[in-house]
Amino acid sequence: MMLIENKYNLKEKVFLITDSDQLERFVTAIQVSPDNLSYRLTQSITETWHYDFEISRERDLALNSDNQKEL
Repeated sequence: MMLIENKYNLKEKVFLITDSDQLERFVTAIQVSPDNLSYRLTQSITETWHYDFEISRERDLALNSDNQKEL
C-alpha cells in the first residue's frame, strides 16, 4: 500500500504565487514522482504543471497587476 500526502486536492481552487494577475486556477491532476508531486492547474483552456511551493490557496492582492497600476 502507498500513502500519498498531497498538499492540494483535485478540483481545489488555487493561485500561482508568481502570477501577477492572480488568476483563479483549479487542480485537475496530481502526478506522483519518486521525489515529489506535481499539480496540473487549469485556468480557462490553459493547463500547466507546478510544484506545491508555487501554489497558494489565497490570492495575493499585492501581486495583482491591477493593484500595481493604482500604486
